[in-house]
Amino acid sequence: MPAYWVARSRISDPVEYKKYTDLVPAIIAKYGGRVLARGGRYEIMEGPHKFHRFVVIEFPTLEQGVACFRSPEYDAAASFRRSGAGEVETVMVEGAM
Repeated sequence: MPAYWVARSRISDPVEYKKYTDLVPAIIAKYGGRVLARGGRYEIMEGPHKFHRFVVIEFPTLEQGVACFRSPEYDAAASFRRSGAGEVETVMVEGAM
């Protein structure tokens, strides 16, 4: 059953954050992921207006998505973001049958 990595972020340092986003596509592909939405137009329907970038990535299974997020490669890429370049909330959710 497919699973979805859903993230929302606020970028505070675009130069450092780009170092992260430049590395992530290859890591996602390695774990069978496919980006469905990244950036682009959005409209917040309800909730805080704190985040300004939204990402949805589909993985074949929840386990593959979690493995991607917890991989050494992703951790290394995320270190650019985690050092203050942005704030992110991420959830991995299994799709409906």
